[in-house]
Amino acid sequence: MAFKFCSLSSGSSGNCQYIETDNIKVLIDAGLSGKRIENLLKDIEVEANTIDCILITHEHTDHIKGAGILSRRYDIPIWANEKTWISMEGPIGEVKEKNIKVFDTEKDFQLKDLNIYPFRISHDAVEPVGFCLERNNTKISIITDTGWVSNTVRSKIKDSSLYLMESNHDVEMLKVGRYPWNLKKRIMGAEGHLSNEQSGEVISDIISGNGEVVLLGHLSEENNFPLLAYETVKNIIEDVGIDVHKDITLDLTHREKVTKVYNF
Repeated sequence: MAFKFCSLSSGSSGNCQYIETDNIKVLIDAGLSGKRIENLLKDIEVEANTIDCILITHEHTDHIKGAGILSRRYDIPIWANEKTWISMEGPIGEVKEKNIKVFDTEKDFQLKDLNIYPFRISHDAVEPVGFCLERNNTKISIITDTGWVSNTVRSKIKDSSLYLMESNHDVEMLKVGRYPWNLKKRIMGAEGHLSNEQSGEVISDIISGNGEVVLLGHLSEENNFPLLAYETVKNIIEDVGIDVHKDITLDLTHREKVTKVYNF
């Protein structure tokens, strides 16, 4: 029985994640061009015309850029909460009425054999969400584009087999970098993005060391380095007694290429 995950792309230049079960193929966000998403899917031997639906976390361009294009090209339904739909309706272009699907934040819904729970996150969008996706007691949690992770969210995503967790920036790199101060404040704020240290703290708080996969996502090209993000989070996790080489799998997502396909 298949339950697969692959990060096609993660970062400020575009976000798109792939989930597959025996009965459904889902994209979480579609923040790159339609052609780019098609090519990334081909890298994992999936054809875009087999995608059953697209789930949207929030309306920022790096999460919706290709959603309308793919929906029109392949007649794919797009799921988002009502406020997100209102905000992104213009930018993504015309979508067939039958493909406009609305979920309620904080309420489970079922798509074929996949249970989906959209939970509130803390970001400067109208009603941004992360997702827990569950099948046969195996759970995948996706939480990026948030500046803070509440105890409620930690409780909800705990006991996942795979976490895609934001590790956006190194605080010192951000502080001394070339961004204007108002943008730096936004990124570091509660409705911005998690730093490497914050990501490590959240992960170390929720994982048990029973073979979970932890993928670090949405790394800033300007204010982070992949190795720095990895080592910072690794050290924080190991401080609580979990060996990242034996007890869990810790890895990175990428802006320009897919991750491996994880099977559960």
